[in-house]
Amino acid sequence: MKSTPKLQTELQARQALIEQALSLDRLGINHGKSGNLSLRWHRSSPPQGQGLLITPSAIAYEALEAEDLVWLSLHDDPPRIDGKLKPSSEWQMHRDLLRARPDCMAVVHTHSLYATALSCMPKVQREGIPAFHYMVAASGADRIACADYAGFGTAALSEAMLRALGSEARACLLAHHGVIASGEDLAAALGLAKEVEMLAAMYSQCLSLGGPALLSQEAMDAVLKAFVGYRQANQVACEASSSE
Repeated sequence: MKSTPKLQTELQARQALIEQALSLDRLGINHGKSGNLSLRWHRSSPPQGQGLLITPSAIAYEALEAEDLVWLSLHDDPPRIDGKLKPSSEWQMHRDLLRARPDCMAVVHTHSLYATALSCMPKVQREGIPAFHYMVAASGADRIACADYAGFGTAALSEAMLRALGSEARACLLAHHGVIASGEDLAAALGLAKEVEMLAAMYSQCLSLGGPALLSQEAMDAVLKAFVGYRQANQVACEASSSE
């Protein structure tokens, strides 16, 4: 998936967020009004400062206009909010993930079919999606963990998510809920959400056939190292392209 072009203005950022929101349905990883997206977006004029743009609550993506997106501050508790609509009920997960992970610029949360189904299974709640395929490493870890269940839109859910992600992972399942993924831009976050859904579908099939063989820790460590190098090279290329 191509990286998101460098965004110069807040209007461009809002339009990019809507474009990616609309692509969730096209990719088959979202339905109706479920799911939400956010993008780190700082405002230079005080007292605004560091913050993020997020999709609003209970609005179908196809009906979104740029002015419908909500800006909220990153480090205030409770956050300062600027928008005519309410932010997504899951704003705290988005805010806390971006606050904890300065390397991530965007967050995508979906209720995609296979990832959500797996998140309801006791085995997956305990073990996550293990290293049955090397692309599990795309998450930034050697397994895709599953956060403990907590009610939607709560601080407890956000805390469970952060525990499941740890210091390295960029995606995790949310028990009885769905999946959350982050990335260095909107395209990367969306691409990872799509990849997790594909892995969830494959793992579901493996479980139905009796369970997969797992890759060794040595093998996964090698893939994780390769992915870090790939991500760094891609970031350098994107920065060079945007400066031309």
